[in-house]
Amino acid sequence: MTKLLQEAITAISGLSELDQDAIAKMILEELASQRRWQETFSQSEAQLAPLEEKALSELNVE
Repeated sequence: MTKLLQEAITAISGLSELDQDAIAKMILEELASQRRWQETFSQSEAQLAPLEEKALSELNVE
């Protein structure tokens, strides 16, 4: 665990249980969102490759 994360956890541990749960929920939701984004991006990579090639070729023409 990083020093910064440890500091955050120490600070959070001094809060009420309700506030701790609210922060934990926000963190877990953010992690889930990042995971969904990664999955979506990795699935669309094959579709994006031709667009990338076209954009690069257009840049070279001009």
